Amino acid sequence: MTPRRPQLVHTATLLAAGDTHLAEDLVQATLTKLYVAWPSFQRMQNPDGYVRRMLVNALIDERRRVWRRREQPVAELPDRAAGAAPPVSPAAEAVRAALAELPPRMRAAVVFRYFHDLDVAATADALNCSVGTVKSQTARGLDRLRAALADTPFLSQGAPS
Repeated sequence: MTPRRPQLVHTATLLAAGDTHLAEDLVQATLTKLYVAWPSFQRMQNPDGYVRRMLVNALIDERRRVWRRREQPVAELPDRAAGAAPPVSPAAEAVRAALAELPPRMRAAVVFRYFHDLDVAATADALNCSVGTVKSQTARGLDRLRAALADTPFLSQGAPS
């Protein structure tokens, strides 16, 4: 699983709408649970789908935690370490912000379908839901993303409609 960790972190970052700290936590929780279930995992016919489902479940579990609701935001952010994160383009930042507005399962459907190019059946398997649910969640998610990104400059300048 070590060679796949960067891909897991990337997927988790998309699922967490750009929150890299939450993404790292999701991957760590997923890998820990995967270690415990390793004998079952080795017999899986679709191990990547199993891990994607684990990531989504970890995100949903994280959102349900009581302590998360008690966190207190602060007015000023602490200084960042030099070189801690690569610069993000305005387009990528706009997409991450729009993704953050989607509910977690809808976000997962959009990420799996369009960022990972999974078909509807594989996405349904990863989310443990029906094909129809994936189709409706994806359609609604894309509508919300279009609405959120409609006024962004990178989309309005010569982009096809």
